Amino acid sequence: MVHGTAPETVVNFIENETSEKLRGGYYTDSTIATYLLRWVMDARPRSILEPSCGDGAFIRAMRELPCDAMSTGLRRLVGCELDAAEAAKARRAALELPGVKSDIVSGDFMDWVLERLHKAPEFDAIVGNPPFVRYQYLTDMAQHRAERIIKHFGLRFTKHTNAWVPFVIGSLALLNPGGRLAMVVPAELLHVLHSDSVRQFLLKTCSRILVLDPEELWFENALQGVVLLLAEKRRTEDVGDKLGRVAITRIRGRDFLAGSPVEHFQQAEYVPGDALPAKWMLALLTARERSILDRIRASSSVRSFSQLASASVGIVTGANKFFLVPDAVLEEYGLQDYAHPMFGRSEHVSGVIYDKQSHAENKRRGFPTNFLWFKNVPREGLAPGVRRYIELGESQMLHQRFKCRIREPWYSVPSVFTAPVGMLKRSHDYPRLVLNQLDAFTTDTAYRIVPKAVSARQLVYTFVNSLTALCAELEGRHYGGGVLELVPSEINRLLIPVLPEGRDSLSELNAAFRESHPPEEVLVRQDRKLLGAIGLSTAEQQELQQAWWKLRNRRHRTRGEEEAQADASSQGSEELDESVHRKKAHRVAATSSRSAQ
Repeated sequence: MVHGTAPETVVNFIENETSEKLRGGYYTDSTIATYLLRWVMDARPRSILEPSCGDGAFIRAMRELPCDAMSTGLRRLVGCELDAAEAAKARRAALELPGVKSDIVSGDFMDWVLERLHKAPEFDAIVGNPPFVRYQYLTDMAQHRAERIIKHFGLRFTKHTNAWVPFVIGSLALLNPGGRLAMVVPAELLHVLHSDSVRQFLLKTCSRILVLDPEELWFENALQGVVLLLAEKRRTEDVGDKLGRVAITRIRGRDFLAGSPVEHFQQAEYVPGDALPAKWMLALLTARERSILDRIRASSSVRSFSQLASASVGIVTGANKFFLVPDAVLEEYGLQDYAHPMFGRSEHVSGVIYDKQSHAENKRRGFPTNFLWFKNVPREGLAPGVRRYIELGESQMLHQRFKCRIREPWYSVPSVFTAPVGMLKRSHDYPRLVLNQLDAFTTDTAYRIVPKAVSARQLVYTFVNSLTALCAELEGRHYGGGVLELVPSEINRLLIPVLPEGRDSLSELNAAFRESHPPEEVLVRQDRKLLGAIGLSTAEQQELQQAWWKLRNRRHRTRGEEEAQADASSQGSEELDESVHRKKAHRVAATSSRSAQ
């Protein structure tokens, strides 16, 4: 795989999923449950809520706690579980808790909590592992309930919202002031747009929020990571900052869970909520790294992407395999008059320039290098071979797809234009721009970039550096397998160093990509030219490189290389240790936004 490119995505559909995944039915092991319980029990709660108790994993862990941990005055336990058979198991486990009155509700927690949102909070502690279920996999009723919970608090709701989000928000609403919440939630808490509502609510209602971020995938069936969320609800008498504080602690191995959760919570380095943007990735950086970023942001030699260019989605065909074809298909059906050059996947572009040579290479490799644009030509005006190809698409029911059936004729693709620069939506190491010298078309797997304050060549060249790559980690989102994706609103916030026109080595940069130079080596060389030119010292460049390396490795779930990178980035580019730089953790990407419960 060429560095800087993303693995192909595997699309999941509801009919292919197991019943366990559709309800988020993967349970917490006792080590994690015990750790979370030790923290909430330290506050001596009299009442505990578990909003998704499953078969009683947390209840059984509670039963195994030392006697002194349970002798805190706990009197009430309430649990909710959608699956009646699992609820029965949890109910039996709860009966074995001495002196505790338990109520295990067999039903949807979201329905249960909606009945209580207008009442006073009633629980001292909340623990659990809410279901991680994609919005489109929820029933219509569950979707409606999720929307009602989120909008009840004036929070932003989207139809990408995962089930765990209303579970956390609803649970916090039922937590007494000064109470503690401890949950297993997806790592997307930190960076995905649909998690913004829960991040806002946590900052508004809690005084301190600790996120424990494991380096490993802790759940065998999960394609994405999970984090442990420990939050302390703001007390009525609390004064000071309007927003809570956030700390993110990276942890390695489960031995960490044998330590004291109280000490972990107290000793964490917290960042004020008003110092964080909408996403919390910034809290993964050190105070020094944040300080460097703040200073750069104020520099007159740095611009946001939106000041330099605009980004829009590529051509939406509705059926890429039909409209993007190799030369062999052109010849078989006589489609040459309707064929236009295109690129849109990482394998199509190994460098940062797409030209005649790149296009010819793709043709030789049999790639679908042709975009079919039939414009609005009526069917009777098309040659017999072309009509036969359209009929082939109809035999595959392509004309019934949503994007196709809403246009007439269905094979006429709208909004067809080219841009001087392209950008693939997904990347593996860091995103790059592509100078579109061939004036090729791009589909919605890429963005169309139009420069407005710099030349296309200059924009492509200055985009590759550790500052911009770090901003991409902070602004973008990632999914299972470590693929990084940015949408236009996130691209607009990327910081880019600005150089006078003509001071670039784009051909050299293009060659470095095409020859698969290690990504870290490319950044070191670019930083000397770009970041050095705007006044950053070598030491500051290295700190940005290490910050990017740290976040990229977190996304890839690669560990133990930071020290080697620190040494390598301080050497000359010809001396870089390629055995370090070529280490990568390649995983197959997946679109599933669920993790394991």
